[in-house]
Amino acid sequence: MNERTEHSMNSTPEGGGQYYDAVVIGGGAAGLGGALTLARARRSVLVVDAGQPRNAPADGVHAYPGREGTPPAELLADGRAEVRGYGGEFISGSAIAAERHEDDGFRVTLAGGGELRARRLLVTTGIVDELPDVPGLAELWGTDVLHCPYCHGWEVRDRAIGILATGPLAVHQALLWRQWSTDVTLFPHTMGEPDEQQYEELAARGVGVVAGEVTALEVRDGRLHGVRLGSGKLIPCQVLVVTPQLTVRAGLIASLGLESTDLEMAGQVIGSRIAADASGATAVPGVWVAGNVANPTDQVIAAAAAGVRAGAAINADLIAEETRRAVAARRAPFSAQLESEVCEVVLGDRRHGL
Repeated sequence: MNERTEHSMNSTPEGGGQYYDAVVIGGGAAGLGGALTLARARRSVLVVDAGQPRNAPADGVHAYPGREGTPPAELLADGRAEVRGYGGEFISGSAIAAERHEDDGFRVTLAGGGELRARRLLVTTGIVDELPDVPGLAELWGTDVLHCPYCHGWEVRDRAIGILATGPLAVHQALLWRQWSTDVTLFPHTMGEPDEQQYEELAARGVGVVAGEVTALEVRDGRLHGVRLGSGKLIPCQVLVVTPQLTVRAGLIASLGLESTDLEMAGQVIGSRIAADASGATAVPGVWVAGNVANPTDQVIAAAAAGVRAGAAINADLIAEETRRAVAARRAPFSAQLESEVCEVVLGDRRHGL
């Protein structure tokens, strides 16, 4: 396999204006899954990676058979090496816009001012976690401030876990996290008091409820020690669970003419997503999406699988296009116009007794 080197945003990709079969925008698990699939299909592939993975603060990737507990950076480095091994290329930076080109391909504009050309696009730019407005949350995000028990529950088992309520799913969260610890406390915060049935369910499972708005986090030696209420009272806890708003990175998406749609859970809008079919194909021909940009609640392994599906679908779409062109080229010498011209010549010769 011929290896290709990584490019910086200020340089021209190898081949100077090369027209790639596919450009993958986003180098996380979904992007790498798509790029690997396409590269193994002998397609020319370039991955544009801003180097800002959503799970960067996490200690490891979980529920990924064979790679359980692998640090996110290590998993991505291994994936990049695998893509390069099949001839895939990488460029570090951000794609800020994309538009259809006159030849039915796409022109991608980079933040540094450069441009790329591609026959197909796979967008795997992920989402942004918009955290509740409580001082101290962002600094502990991914370590002691968490959101997904399947991603982090085992690592914080048996600790004192607080649930910061910001919507109607908070009681469900509290009951869910109770699976990993007997010490779970619900802070209604801005949600309002649970109703009678919810109180009964929480009590039956041994989940405490502490009224009052959380105004700050108490941090000692870089770790969460407790939450401070508006009354000034400190409630000890080691882990705080929050529900971030899961928002699609909109810039590039909007330039392609795609619009995000609301993502709902139990009747509550928890974020946004780009609508696509099972393969990741969007409403814009030639554009696929995969990973959290399409399914914000997917874990890493699901995002990688979605990238693989999208890569296979893109390859199939390219094959269909290439087959149409090959058939047209094969038929060209026997076109209707040429047959008419030949017939005219033959009939003309016969009219002259030849």
